[in-house]
Amino acid sequence: MFKNKLAPSILNADFSCLKEVLLLLERCKVDLVHLDVMDGNFVPNITFGPKIVNTIRKNISLPLSVHLMIEKPERYIEVFSKALFTRDSIIVHVETCPHLDKTLQMIIDSGLKTGVALNPATPLEMIKHVLDKLNVILIMTVNPGFGGQQFITTMIKKITQAREIVNKFGKNIDIQVDGGVNIKNIETVNKAGANILVVGSEIFEAENPENMIRDIQKKLQIL
Repeated sequence: MFKNKLAPSILNADFSCLKEVLLLLERCKVDLVHLDVMDGNFVPNITFGPKIVNTIRKNISLPLSVHLMIEKPERYIEVFSKALFTRDSIIVHVETCPHLDKTLQMIIDSGLKTGVALNPATPLEMIKHVLDKLNVILIMTVNPGFGGQQFITTMIKKITQAREIVNKFGKNIDIQVDGGVNIKNIETVNKAGANILVVGSEIFEAENPENMIRDIQKKLQIL
């Protein structure tokens, strides 16, 4: 049985009060914090790099999930890994890694947990030969780049298929979902097979982010 986990994405949080945001997540005892690193090439947005990740790591005790939505991520594995702890993970996109096995091995050699993300149109077939090197499969349920997008409902079947693959081969791999997850659809996404739920806009655009986190945790039976 895979434990349900809430992973707030701070993409749409107010970075002018970043420390307060991190304190909120600590206070709510979320399971991990999701960091979206974008380069303006692979996705049409630019966010932050290793320096901000390092700052966040120094100001929070929770595990971090660093989602590299960047071209040629292998160039930056070393610099990101230096900012992280062994309980943290680096997630790369299969679409940006022509040598995916090698890139994952770089993450493993750095002492971190590994993950592979797949865009909505990318088939699960692309990762079947690297399952032994994965801790997380991240199913994108929007086209990556911006927060606040609508959940692509046809991805429910893909989530279920990912869970079936993990179960079939007896792998201890979490299924993570990122994009358009909200209080209304989170139970459906969870029941489809996702046990790590990335939630961003729903939390940080809420009137009371702390209450929203508590409500989501109840939905996932975390509290």
